[in-house]
Amino acid sequence: MIEHLELFFKSIFIDNMVFAVFLGMCSYLAVSKKVATAVGLGAAVIFVLAITVPLNWLLDQYLLQPGALSWIDGSSNGEGFSGMDLGFLSFIMFIATIATMVQLVEIVVEKFSPSLYNSLGIFLPLIAVNCAILGGSLFMQSREIETFGLAVNYGISSGIGWFLAILAIAAIREKIRYSNVPAPLRGLGITFIITGLMGIGFLSFGGMLTGGDEEVKEEKTASVEISTEEDTVALSTVETSEEKELANNTKITE
Repeated sequence: MIEHLELFFKSIFIDNMVFAVFLGMCSYLAVSKKVATAVGLGAAVIFVLAITVPLNWLLDQYLLQPGALSWIDGSSNGEGFSGMDLGFLSFIMFIATIATMVQLVEIVVEKFSPSLYNSLGIFLPLIAVNCAILGGSLFMQSREIETFGLAVNYGISSGIGWFLAILAIAAIREKIRYSNVPAPLRGLGITFIITGLMGIGFLSFGGMLTGGDEEVKEEKTASVEISTEEDTVALSTVETSEEKELANNTKITE
């Protein structure tokens, strides 16, 4: 349970797709002029990541990794299908899965919310080539997420992180229209500056998951120092006893 909570909060605040690794910036900048549009695209990104990351985890575990095909014939030690490595197909398989899910989202949005579909425009089908979507699957693979449940958790939390980023910048951009922004900074200029400041702010969440580790390290250091002092006292006691025995032996000899 702790592992799931740690991955959830880390993916949203610390390893945020926008503020930590700057993925999905094209859609983030283009569709963040209105809150309503940002909410629609953010929800679509959450859905696509929540579906594609677990599916790509299954593909990676049972098809793409070295020896992943051993379940076909039960072979091992590099014999039969266990000796095959289809890792070179990762990009193709991941993108195919993402494109399929994006097409499904596009059909659903067009059917049930034509106004949102029209406001999103070309950026809805472009989710298929959104680097944040592909990045979620590639990060899942590189970080070697162990279970299917953690993959689902990572997909949802990464989508929520991207959703919060675009929602926050959309709300700020709506308010900033009525502010007296210097002419050279209007538009994308002030947006980039605000994004950088928000990224710095999100970096402060890094202490959420490191404070406990520091306390554990301090406790270990203190225990090591105490054990070292005890060893030193014991060693000095042994040396003193040896000196006394040597002095007694010398007196007896005399």
